[in-house]
Amino acid sequence: MPHESVELRELIEPAVTALGFELVGVEFIHGKSGLLRVYIDHPDGISVDDCQAVSHQVSGVLDVEDPIRGEYTLEVSSPGLDRPLFQARDFERFAGNQVDVRLLAPVNGRRKFKGVLGGLRDGQVVLQMDDEELVVALDEIDRARLVPDYKSHRAEGA
Repeated sequence: MPHESVELRELIEPAVTALGFELVGVEFIHGKSGLLRVYIDHPDGISVDDCQAVSHQVSGVLDVEDPIRGEYTLEVSSPGLDRPLFQARDFERFAGNQVDVRLLAPVNGRRKFKGVLGGLRDGQVVLQMDDEELVVALDEIDRARLVPDYKSHRAEGA
């Protein structure tokens, strides 16, 4: 799966859902000081106060369980317009949307693809690019994100 830590997700998800939010995904980015990024969502949207409440709750869980060695920063945010896709249900839910996909290993000499998400077929992600179709297993995807449609968002706000 795209950089998601299943262990951290399982640890954090009950705290997030107890507050009434959906846990979209969890990323841990290694580095000099690690970054634990937690994406949350709610049908009414996400506010800064929501992120603070979830951050406080998740920090408590992480302090007790102590699953990460060394220093790290916890970041809680909404998935945004370029929402990352983590789980099989995400690839089904956002079928029909434009996506950017980066694979772990090249297919036909390429790792990056952009096209319309066709959902899942036999448990594999389907991506339609003009006259070409790419079908890959979820575990072959390094990262997948929705491509924002700024035109429709501007029209909604007008």
